[in-house]
Amino acid sequence: MPNFLQLAGKTFLVIGVANRKSVAWLIAKALEEQGAKVVYSVRSAVRKKSLEAQLAGKSVFVCDVEQEGAAERLAAEFAAAGLAPLHGLVHSLAFANYSEGFQPFYATRRKDFLQATAISAFSLVELAHAFKPHLARTASVVTVGISSLLVTPDNYGYMGPIKAALESAARFLAKSFSADSEVRFNVIGSGPLKTSASAGIPGYLESYLYAEKMTFRKRALATDEVANVALFLLSPRSSGVNGTTLIVDAGLGLNYFDQEIIRLAMRPAAPPPESPRPQAPSTK
Repeated sequence: MPNFLQLAGKTFLVIGVANRKSVAWLIAKALEEQGAKVVYSVRSAVRKKSLEAQLAGKSVFVCDVEQEGAAERLAAEFAAAGLAPLHGLVHSLAFANYSEGFQPFYATRRKDFLQATAISAFSLVELAHAFKPHLARTASVVTVGISSLLVTPDNYGYMGPIKAALESAARFLAKSFSADSEVRFNVIGSGPLKTSASAGIPGYLESYLYAEKMTFRKRALATDEVANVALFLLSPRSSGVNGTTLIVDAGLGLNYFDQEIIRLAMRPAAPPPESPRPQAPSTK
């Protein structure tokens, strides 16, 4: 059925494109495949330059949400370019400062926590506020979270609580926008993905491989699988979904007692290698 998702001819803003492996990139490409017009927002002029070949002929803006007032400037530039109304917005932003290596959660520094919160969570509130006058009445806003806020991975540190703030913010935005519009806010609770951003998390490779074994299918979640769900949430076909987190993790969050995992976990540890026995002194 052509245009089943009813996205053709509509305009979407995708914020957070970093490279061809990023979730935002694959969402944008999938939207364009459906005939939608995609407007891009990247963090810096340097990032825009690095994507110049891939985004040739596209509308590309620069917005560093860490800077106060950046969301309002982006919205003003968007309106001035005559791109409104906006039928959907993708928020795919996250940052944590791991430059000093992994630290236990109790050692989280105030400035790191506040910086990560501003970029990864509060930016959704600022962008929603700035773009409210430019959103179509039934627009859809989608942000990318994590598949479980109950687990406590050592190597994710303070980003767990910040992703919880992002999810809560989406629900409160859905409620507050409902006073005078039908704009929807939803979260994709994504399982671990193989992206460039994830590579910066200490010990992520081991976590990714473990998560792959935890899926029902024993195959890791692919980034385009998350992008496909984003398309559904951005489309009018999901009009009854609002203030919700849609888990996309290939079943890993339900597979705690997988027989293979249990067998590997309970396998006796290999004994340490024996030290060479001391030789008696030679009498020859």
